[in-house]
Amino acid sequence: MALTIGVDIGGTKVLGGVVDPDGTVVATCRRDTPAGDVAATRDVIIDVVKDLSAEHKVDAVGIGAAGWIDATRSTVLFAPNLAWRDEPLRDYVAKAVNLPVVVENDANVAAWAEFRYGAAADAEDSMVMFTVGTGIGGGIVLGGGLVRGAHGIAAEIGHMLAVPDGHVCGCGRHGCIEQYASGNALVRFARAGAQAEPDRAALLLGKAGGKVENITGPIVTAAAQAGDEVAIDAFTQIGYWLGQGLADLVQILDPQVLVVGGGVIDAGDLLMTPARQSYLDSLAQRGRLPVAELRAAKMGNVAGLVGAADLARL
Repeated sequence: MALTIGVDIGGTKVLGGVVDPDGTVVATCRRDTPAGDVAATRDVIIDVVKDLSAEHKVDAVGIGAAGWIDATRSTVLFAPNLAWRDEPLRDYVAKAVNLPVVVENDANVAAWAEFRYGAAADAEDSMVMFTVGTGIGGGIVLGGGLVRGAHGIAAEIGHMLAVPDGHVCGCGRHGCIEQYASGNALVRFARAGAQAEPDRAALLLGKAGGKVENITGPIVTAAAQAGDEVAIDAFTQIGYWLGQGLADLVQILDPQVLVVGGGVIDAGDLLMTPARQSYLDSLAQRGRLPVAELRAAKMGNVAGLVGAADLARL
């Protein structure tokens, strides 16, 4: 196959792109997501595909959706930020655009892009990826292929247990690592620190207009980059928990490479340095055994569409 289309669907945007076999994005098309309207969301996806295929000859379409996808890569079983419930998305779109279509989880397609073209492109066998955003997603590649599980919903890394009887998670459990190493956790740690030690959080509070409740993820990042101690502490805390989760996965899977991606990775070493330290500290015998190198993702905001487009070729 020469060109394929990848479509990355989130709660706010539908981003499509024409991608060549080298992972290069040839053209893009973006629309807003009508998240509360199932039919309108489907129609936006179809419009994006038709707009792109009108200008480029493409052979297939891959769709990355934020939700649980069934084992046949055809149905969105549930999407927390969209109105889809048992939505037969593949067949609907394929019929409308007259092209083969595959549907995959958004974290899986991003992980596949990093494995094929990004931070783990030199790995021929295996990789584990954490996507750290508002929540935490993940993707696992073993034996050169995505691990999808018996029902298509494997690699929900964010819902590994970190703290027994800890913070309640949106999944219904208590203490998931998502509650300690995500963007939401970063904000919670920063707000708690600013409340307890306002003098150490002067920069952070200044950027938030003096109100703890106004602290957001971008504000924490900006304050940490400017040297605010409480903001830096918040990154240290989520980095610690992220490193613990990565170490657990290495013990279980022994991948060649570990990759951390998602929006929070924009903070760079503020996150990666404590995560790497925690990861290595958790592997007490690391001097005796080879362990996966921890790397930052490289594909950025096109990872989803590039990975989806590439999976459409398989």
